[in-house]
Amino acid sequence: MARKTDIPPSYYGEPRKFDPGFRGPIHNRGCTDVVCCVVFVIFILGYIALGTVAWIHGDPRKVVYPTDSHGQFCGQQGTPNANKAILFYFNILQCANPAVLINLQCPTTQLCVSKCPDRFATYLDMQYNYRYNKSYWEYYRQFCKPGFDNPRKSVAQVLRDEDCPSMIVPSRPFLQRCFPDFITRNGTLTVANKTVFKDGLGKTRSVIDLRDAANRVTAMQQGVESGITSLLDAKEVGMKIFEDYANSWYWILIGLVITMVVSLAFILLLRFTAGVLLWLIIFGVIAVVGYGIWHCYWEFSTLRGKPHGDGDVTISDIGFQTDFRVYLQLSQTWLIFMISLSVIEAVIIIILIFLRRRVRIAIALLKEGSRAIGYIMSTLFYPIITFVLLAICIAYWAVTAVFLASSGDAVYKVMSTPDKCVYANLTCDPETFSQTNVTKVCPGSQCTFAFYGGESLYHRYIFVLQLCNLLVFLWLVNFTIALGQCTLAGAFASYYWALRKPQDIPSCPLFSSFSRAVRYHTGSLAFGSLILAVVQMFRIVLEYLDHKLKGAHNAFARFLICCLKCCFWCLEHFIKFMNRNAYIMIAIYGKNFCTSAKDAFFLLMRNVVRVAVLDKVTDFLLFLGKVLISGSVGVLAFFFFTRKIPVIQEEVPSLNYYWVPLLTVIFGSYLIAHGFFNVYAMCVDTLFLCFCEDLERNDGSPLKPFYMSPQLHRILRREQGSKLYAAS
Repeated sequence: MARKTDIPPSYYGEPRKFDPGFRGPIHNRGCTDVVCCVVFVIFILGYIALGTVAWIHGDPRKVVYPTDSHGQFCGQQGTPNANKAILFYFNILQCANPAVLINLQCPTTQLCVSKCPDRFATYLDMQYNYRYNKSYWEYYRQFCKPGFDNPRKSVAQVLRDEDCPSMIVPSRPFLQRCFPDFITRNGTLTVANKTVFKDGLGKTRSVIDLRDAANRVTAMQQGVESGITSLLDAKEVGMKIFEDYANSWYWILIGLVITMVVSLAFILLLRFTAGVLLWLIIFGVIAVVGYGIWHCYWEFSTLRGKPHGDGDVTISDIGFQTDFRVYLQLSQTWLIFMISLSVIEAVIIIILIFLRRRVRIAIALLKEGSRAIGYIMSTLFYPIITFVLLAICIAYWAVTAVFLASSGDAVYKVMSTPDKCVYANLTCDPETFSQTNVTKVCPGSQCTFAFYGGESLYHRYIFVLQLCNLLVFLWLVNFTIALGQCTLAGAFASYYWALRKPQDIPSCPLFSSFSRAVRYHTGSLAFGSLILAVVQMFRIVLEYLDHKLKGAHNAFARFLICCLKCCFWCLEHFIKFMNRNAYIMIAIYGKNFCTSAKDAFFLLMRNVVRVAVLDKVTDFLLFLGKVLISGSVGVLAFFFFTRKIPVIQEEVPSLNYYWVPLLTVIFGSYLIAHGFFNVYAMCVDTLFLCFCEDLERNDGSPLKPFYMSPQLHRILRREQGSKLYAAS
């Protein structure tokens, strides 16, 4: 006799022969994708070797400390420059030469100093004042070469031997280098309230010349041509943000702990009252967004009603402001907020209207997932293991990248003030430079430090090694995520395929699943991770090419790059989806990656409607939960940091920008909630595939009973009954 829940014939895949004795994840299984496992282990050993070689040849001090003209680090402990952590340019005006960006070398002596100059002065002025006051020389000598102690030496000889700078200008340290202290007054760029100054060589120069030179140095150090003034403003903002973090880190930590407690309580409550809580989430989000629309309208109306207020001022009129409160005084800001929230509200309501029946089925799946997690509570804490493994991968990649970037020996080049010197920018040896004829052909030339590099095989392939470092890093990160997905899938599959719950659930299902994944399926997980890592590597290369072509005028090349980026984005997300389901099948049946991916794909195609609706509705509901938790904690943090809670108003720290800790709490809360709900998402996906497998394996008879819960069975019967009624 045919059952009402029979699945109609499908063209997706051949009918499979099922083992009548199947009782959940197979324990007697063999190793899969052994070749890929061997390759993976070889790559890990090679990655360790790469890190060791980088550790031997690299020196992070080259990145941390600036280097003077003699190749010595500024500020390094245990050296003569231990108390001189700032790099000073003898004549920063010479850095205005465009060749600086090509040769990565400013043609002037660079010296380590303990502090930057705080006044305008020239060597000639110092000599004149030295006759009446010795302190002028004591101050000026700080910026001369160590050991030079002859203030009566002529300017020509001093400049020839590069003993002292011809001038010094008021500066302040930035990127551990002395840059002129630019200040804009009434739209005019000044240094110490001056727009012109003497260069010590009898010429009067403009502050604009200093700005151009500083921009060249900044571009050389950072690889960008942003102005020094904007960078100094960015540094000031960065210091204020750092101060805000230092003053509010304790309260930020409290907010994140509250998020963890709320997320855990939410999950525990979901086990018992999934339906009520999920409908509360839905209407809660609708209510919160609705209140946001009303509040934005109230603020908009209030600002519009002011006769001489900021209602008519637009965002484009005031430009970029670091103080976010400035934008809150504009009616246009609240209008944009109101329109955005209205669109979000409309989208949520429309989705609920058309998918209200499917929401009930999704709630049933979440209830089943709640029960599964309730019986296997250890799964909630597995993301900690994933986080630790990911932290190790990221730390190893970052350290290896830094050591690779700092590999190389000091390279010295001929620095000559005359541009026509035939030896300019040629490699030289500082120890034998004085014995060559370069100084005779090009008077005043010096052999100064340029950069770190080398001509060996290792140094020529550092860029390739960096790419290998990135590829293996992506592989390890994806493998870590895959291991977590396979482990959780095996644990939740053990729950589903237990006929009597919880009596038939095996002991320590999470540990058993983890052991099976590592022992038997490392190769399969590595195979799927490698495919994803290669696609991600291509995406990174395309992003790099797109960045390089932004200033190009070849429209076809930009269009082609854009299309490729879109295609690889879609490919990456499809592979992630297929890998996730393939890992579930691996955890259940213990087959290799390709077979599991094929079985998962055909199983999903035979249940494409359920996949398209139930899975996405569940994802949507879980997303609403994340938004509600992070939004609630964010609202609480907003009222706290803006001193709108009278009870604890005195405890609020003094802040420059209250949005710094606020955004940190909101972002951190979302990540924490995302970690907890990811376990739920994996649980629902696993139960869904098991549910589909259960329908194809069994018919509900005593010989082939369903393993699904009675609640899911009743929903299935209702769904099939409504289909039969509609067909009749």
